[in-house]
Amino acid sequence: MRYRTFGHSGLRVSELILGAMTFGEQGGVGAPLPECERILDAYAEAGGNAIDTAINYRGGASEEILGELLRSRRERFVLGSKYTVSRDGGDPNAAGNHRKNLRASLDTSLRRLGTDYLDIYWVHIWDRSTPIDETMRALDDAVRAGKVLYVGISDAPAWIVARANTLAEWHGWSPFIGLQVPYSVLHRDIERELLPMAEALSLGVAAWSPLAGGVLSGKYTRAAGPQGANRLDADSLSERDHAAARAVQDVADELGATPSQVALAWTMARSPAVHPIVGARHLDQLRDNLGAADLTLPAAAVDRLDAAAGFAPGFPTDFIDQTSEWVFGAALVDRQARHR
Repeated sequence: MRYRTFGHSGLRVSELILGAMTFGEQGGVGAPLPECERILDAYAEAGGNAIDTAINYRGGASEEILGELLRSRRERFVLGSKYTVSRDGGDPNAAGNHRKNLRASLDTSLRRLGTDYLDIYWVHIWDRSTPIDETMRALDDAVRAGKVLYVGISDAPAWIVARANTLAEWHGWSPFIGLQVPYSVLHRDIERELLPMAEALSLGVAAWSPLAGGVLSGKYTRAAGPQGANRLDADSLSERDHAAARAVQDVADELGATPSQVALAWTMARSPAVHPIVGARHLDQLRDNLGAADLTLPAAAVDRLDAAAGFAPGFPTDFIDQTSEWVFGAALVDRQARHR
């Protein structure tokens, strides 16, 4: 496993992040404690050092399980959790990004995780009702209190992230060092605004759902085909979904890899800022995913996967690209060459 500094920080994070959303059996199919221990051990043995959870995952069981499993090795991991989601549906102040919920949520997560600090504390989703300056100041207070080392944000528009970090710069507050967003061969929306912003502002990108909810894992392209409930899932997929899954399978067959490994490697090939989040309910799933760390996709394979599902950035990116030669003439600069 290779390591990179995460965003504009000195924090060393492994290229694959372990997602603990599956840790616990509450609220649906998940991994029991013994399997969670095997998953965490295998991840650590492969060199992985970053774990992502949230206050609401498995009704809190994810944090509690991690607290038990990390008890004797907490310092070896970059541990992150998230807040925003309601802790109590009947309490209007038990959700959101305001100071009161941040304080109560952070204390709850620290208690469950059995630690006195988090390496990264993430805003889980943008709260339109809370001023972003309130959130940034409250996060900075948590950093100054030593309960949080770094802060990040998940599932928010690019303009709010950029505004938040500008406010942090002006006021001397702790800025966001990372962004959590969905990213896969099938779902490339972040390439319109969020990924360019992250690269420009030196934010690390933790990519969730890099297998597009399992569509790119190979279960729909195996010779035997999906069975049972998976058969119904396959019937509900669009032709675009199937085309992307087939392209990933074809590249995997040519490279002697698995579809999951190819799909994960593609996200890292698209940008050095991206760290895919890998989650698993079973040890064999994790071991398969970890193989992506040893896979480098040829440029031709990346291009094939880029074209598989069809994607257009839309306005204004397409318009600027299409008119640049006419607008700038001899002053036109090759952006790619400039960064080589």
